[in-house]
Amino acid sequence: MLLYDNHHSGNCYKVRLLFAHLGVPYDRHELDVIDRSNRPAVLGDLNPALRVPTLVLDDGRVLAESDAILFYFAEGTPYLPEDRFERAHVLQWLFFEQYSHEPYIAVARFWAIAGITPSDAQREEKRRGGRAALAALERHLASRRFLVAERYTVADIALYAYTHVAPEGGFGLGEYPHVRAWLERVAAQPGHVPITA
Repeated sequence: MLLYDNHHSGNCYKVRLLFAHLGVPYDRHELDVIDRSNRPAVLGDLNPALRVPTLVLDDGRVLAESDAILFYFAEGTPYLPEDRFERAHVLQWLFFEQYSHEPYIAVARFWAIAGITPSDAQREEKRRGGRAALAALERHLASRRFLVAERYTVADIALYAYTHVAPEGGFGLGEYPHVRAWLERVAAQPGHVPITA
């Protein structure tokens, strides 16, 4: 398999982290997250959105979007529950990550990595949204060890990817003790690899 990837991207990291847990072999093709000028030539026939991660399976089929890749590879493993309600709960958190978490925390981090100076209004919008996402996680994790069914699933992998590097985007985690404890539990999972791996 070939993963079109970027080592800074939390979305790509989600896939690499699950693959590390599962022992899935793959090759990587690094794409620049800032200079995207070569993306049409590289990804044009594979992913019309021209985004990473994009994964080419051994049989030539292509999967894009990090959470879709997680869901596909977690099927039949301990990382995706068999129970219908618990699976829906995993999806709930994957949607939360993409709509209520990533657009704020990941974008603020990208600005910092890319050296982009947002307007005050843009910065405030990301700050408000990111703090709301972290507060939601804090409330949920106050009485739970993991996000779904008291066990480590792809929901945790998806939310961990950008939450653990939230300080790089200006989000301190000091007021979120349950989130910090959860981050430690995730990092302690067998086969865990850092975002830079």
